[in-house]
Amino acid sequence: MLKKSELNMSIIISKKIMSKLGKTNALFNLIEEGDKILVGLSGGKDSLTLIHALKEQQRRAPFKFEFIAVTISYGMGENYEKLKAHCKEHKIDYEVYDTNIYDIAEDKIRKNSSFCSFFSRMRRGSLYSAAQKYGCNKVALGHHMDDAAESFFMNFIYNGQLRSLAPKYKADRGVIVIRPLIEMRERQLEAFVRENNIETIGDEACPSMRFDIKMPHARASTKDMLLKMEQEFPTLFKSLNASFKNISKESFFDKDLFNI
Repeated sequence: MLKKSELNMSIIISKKIMSKLGKTNALFNLIEEGDKILVGLSGGKDSLTLIHALKEQQRRAPFKFEFIAVTISYGMGENYEKLKAHCKEHKIDYEVYDTNIYDIAEDKIRKNSSFCSFFSRMRRGSLYSAAQKYGCNKVALGHHMDDAAESFFMNFIYNGQLRSLAPKYKADRGVIVIRPLIEMRERQLEAFVRENNIETIGDEACPSMRFDIKMPHARASTKDMLLKMEQEFPTLFKSLNASFKNISKESFFDKDLFNI
């Protein structure tokens, strides 16, 4: 384990997390000199790990960058005082970005309809707006390798697409979106918050809990499928990580490749 740094006295973060963060950053040029990064802080284990990993990265990186943690408020009376206090304790800049997503959802979401894509889209758009407000050129999200694997198989099974989560891409408004934790396993992030006794916010903060709508089954089913696959093939996620970097596009059924 790493020693407690002067900037982050009460947090211990593992060498494995920081090593993987550094390697992923170097491979995909995620964080660069002079960046000002908005980190989407939901209060879950993923985003909490991310803000502390970036705080430690600031201390040790051979270049300078800034970041600010931002929580998207859905406009339903949420209380983020504990998150605010946590960030203040660890000297992390923090803001709450207010929206009316909840009111919009009441008009847009019909009874028994799916909600995940709606809230994801609205939340992401709000993060881009917040990035512009706070002068950030990049938005960092806390997705990890388990998320990437689940997205890949969900797209494969339900949508007929070979698609996952990119480590880095340019959004519609010119903001660069990065995923510094994308090569880490979910269990590493769970261990971080558990070992540091960090209180997390779970599904109870999701506005969908206040609607009479059906719960999504695709992600839960995919997660369960991957759990069973990993039990049979222990190197599954290691192979998936390698495969996502080694794509033989010419071996698939893309008709545009064969116009020769």
